Amino acid sequence: MSLTIRYCPKCNWLLRSAWYAQEILSTFSESIGSVTLIPDQEIPGIFEIHLRGNRIWSRKEDGGFPEIKSLKQTVRDHLEPQRDLGHIDNSS
Repeated sequence: MSLTIRYCPKCNWLLRSAWYAQEILSTFSESIGSVTLIPDQEIPGIFEIHLRGNRIWSRKEDGGFPEIKSLKQTVRDHLEPQRDLGHIDNSS
């Protein structure tokens, strides 16, 4: 199972991409095989997250960047729908 983050390096989104990758790997270390960061020079402003080849987030279409809680819940819903994410699933 792999997750891919395609980002615009000219927009300086490498650190954001790496942070998302670290969070996903920390939470799903037993169920996700890899996280790949792809700097895309061709599409200005791109920031997309793909899981199993399916886009689960697009900055342009979904309006900005995902909150980490929302991203983890989306990944969970695709990988392990029955899994409880503990405090992430609790309302604040």
